Amino acid sequence: MNEVMMEEPMEERSMAKEYRQSKTDALREHQITLRFLSVGVVVNVGCKEIAFTTIKEAMEAVNKYVESPYEESKRWREIFENQD
Repeated sequence: MNEVMMEEPMEERSMAKEYRQSKTDALREHQITLRFLSVGVVVNVGCKEIAFTTIKEAMEAVNKYVESPYEESKRWREIFENQD
C-alpha cells in the first residue's frame, strides 16, 4: 500500500516563528526615565542605566527604542552581556 505523505517545504520547516510582543506591550514592560546631568544624560530602562555624553545621543537612542523596542532591547542586552 502506497501512502502519499504531504510534507512542508524544507525552508518553511526551518523558519520557526519567534514570538514577539506587540510594540505597545514591549514599551509597557519597562519604565523609562531620563536624568539630565551637568554634562550628559542618564537613561534608565527598567533596572539598567545607560549614560550618554550628549542629550542628542540619548534622545536618538530613546527614539530608536520607542520605534523598535524588540530589536533595540535585543541589541542592548548583547552590549550588556559583552561587558567585563
